[in-house]
Amino acid sequence: MAVPLLDLKAQYAPIRTQILEAITRVCDSQYFVMGPEVDGLERELAAMLETGHAIGVSSGTDALLVAMMALGIGPGDEVITPTYSFFATAGCVSRLGATPVLVDIDPVTFNVSPAAIAATISPRTKAIIPVHLYGLVAEMEAIREIADRAGVPVIEDAAQAIGARRHGRQAGNFGLAGCLSFFPSKNLGAFGDGGLVTTNDAAFAKEVRLLRNHGAEPKYYHAKIGGNFRLDALQAAILRVKATHLAAWTDARRRNAGRYRALFAEAGLDRQLTLPVEPEGSFHIYNQFVIRGADRDALRAHLTAQKIGTEIYYPVPFHRQECFAPLGAPVDGFPHADAAANTSLALPIYGELTEAQQREVVSAIAGFCQQHA
Repeated sequence: MAVPLLDLKAQYAPIRTQILEAITRVCDSQYFVMGPEVDGLERELAAMLETGHAIGVSSGTDALLVAMMALGIGPGDEVITPTYSFFATAGCVSRLGATPVLVDIDPVTFNVSPAAIAATISPRTKAIIPVHLYGLVAEMEAIREIADRAGVPVIEDAAQAIGARRHGRQAGNFGLAGCLSFFPSKNLGAFGDGGLVTTNDAAFAKEVRLLRNHGAEPKYYHAKIGGNFRLDALQAAILRVKATHLAAWTDARRRNAGRYRALFAEAGLDRQLTLPVEPEGSFHIYNQFVIRGADRDALRAHLTAQKIGTEIYYPVPFHRQECFAPLGAPVDGFPHADAAANTSLALPIYGELTEAQQREVVSAIAGFCQQHA
């Protein structure tokens, strides 16, 4: 039985009619950039995410970029980020001429280590960007305490964490801003790129809205230099449909995560592999289900041969990326990130995944472990 890493067709089939009606509505209106669909999406997501303001933008990357632009981050500034994340987290810092200051992760959660942040913060630190990796909210209470003590704003990279919670509070509501992605593979994915900035600060929200449209207010009058970070109406209309199903899809992912744990335990594999954690007080939304094992590459090759999809998020931490070599970060200074990069493997976890498919995945892994016992 072939098991893909992600099956967007299975998600699309039951909502096809709703999606096509939304697309037709936009086509009939001929209103393709911003407008009522984007306004509607922003209102609905602000309510769903329990935030004061939700600003639609062109991608999760641009959400990070415009949030830092709104803070005036630029040359001479430092921004603390984990070295283990998707490239945009640190890449956007460099694009603004600022310096990403890389720190290690917690070896259990994959999220940024608060202790590493505390050891790295300096008078040049202009922002801290924790990442809620794989759908698990970082230790935001400790991070906020460090940030508040230093008077430094926190921008949450919540690209993988829409709807995730920690002690009842939603991702994107712990810092000054949250940055979300609607890339198609996300739990709430568009039919292309899209993103969102959340904030409870009205002045910050106003600045982000200004900067996403070339800093123009009114039209053709530019008080500031912004960018073209607008969200397309077509994507907004599609997301409005899909957002109504997000809670059910999240429940399905969590159900599948629980079933994986039971199946791994049943096969005795929970003692040979490290499974994802869900700390007390956390509501994990499982954008990814990432296991860890010493023979990761051989296991992945075995699963590929069995037609089971997997992915490595992420094989090369920032401190080992060629483009960040000028930072001079110690190559061997981030042992937990290196260990994660060398041992982690994402398994299929999408909501439509069946019990039979999950049993196929676990059976294939069990076969590999028996061969390599």
